[in-house]
Amino acid sequence: MNQSDPHTDGAVPALLERGRALAAPALREAVGRLAPPTSTVAAYHFGWIDAQGRPADSDSGKAVRPALALLSAEAAGAEPETGVPGAVAVELVHNFSLLHDDLMDGDEQRRHRDTVWKVHGPAQAILVGDALFALAHEVILDPGTAHAARAARRLVVASRKLVDGQAQDIAFEHRERVSVAECLEMEGNKTGSLLACAAAIGAVLGGADDELADALELYGHHLGLAFQAVDDVLGIWGDPRTTGKQAWSDLRQRKKSLPVVAALAARGSAADRLTALLTADAKKSQAEFDDFDEAEFAVRAALIEEAGGREWTEAEARRQYDTAVAALHRVPMPGPVRDRFAALADFVVVRQK
Repeated sequence: MNQSDPHTDGAVPALLERGRALAAPALREAVGRLAPPTSTVAAYHFGWIDAQGRPADSDSGKAVRPALALLSAEAAGAEPETGVPGAVAVELVHNFSLLHDDLMDGDEQRRHRDTVWKVHGPAQAILVGDALFALAHEVILDPGTAHAARAARRLVVASRKLVDGQAQDIAFEHRERVSVAECLEMEGNKTGSLLACAAAIGAVLGGADDELADALELYGHHLGLAFQAVDDVLGIWGDPRTTGKQAWSDLRQRKKSLPVVAALAARGSAADRLTALLTADAKKSQAEFDDFDEAEFAVRAALIEEAGGREWTEAEARRQYDTAVAALHRVPMPGPVRDRFAALADFVVVRQK
């Protein structure tokens, strides 16, 4: 990673703000096509209104994907606005996955607010997620060009991989053992696929050839793996006041995240003790597991760290970062654009939430 931390010098905040400023109006316009109550529930999910329907200004997320989509248009020599349909489409697919994931995982909080299923019920969470998914593909095809059709194909493939990854993630919760390779494949699908799409979709809309689009997609894939590795660390050791989630959130959900899988694959007494605990946990009912107190989760987190799971995952985030940045040098693009892609990668790896 760059020692100067470029995200602190104004480059990344400006990119993220540009992503919000250009994509947000188009995102609101797209959601406005939905009929009530779907449009109302979607507006709550995006933080535009509160649970009572009053206007709100809640945290709308990091906006990394819209920033990537606009930047990728510039990599192809197009104006950033060219990437707006791609930015909106990727955000819609991402939020479709969040709505369904929150319900499947039983998460009651997202971005310091009650989740949609908690406020509006599981049925609405499913329906609104479905609506956003369909709307994403409508939006990407709106330009009606051959480039839009190529972009739509990449979005469809990324969406399928995302669903594959979520299915793998859920299946892993009920297995005693998951290999590191299986975990990386799952995370590449669940997180890497959509970031890969975001990093390439603006360039495709701008008329880029497949060589440039594929290199940007490779960058985004490895950026997604770095992003998820950081997320996995925060999912166990993140500060709830910063992350907006419960302490030990991934342990509460019995997720086979990278720190857990790496720790179980290690040798030594900590790994053995962790294996015994998690094997016993797998046999418990959800009600029994929900009765665990903070100390029991703290013990599991400490064993994961002692076995080297945290250190390995943090190193993996750096390895994936290096691979992502290397992909940027496989093809020609404007130097300042390449630098901004690298700065976004730095931001992803050093973030705290």
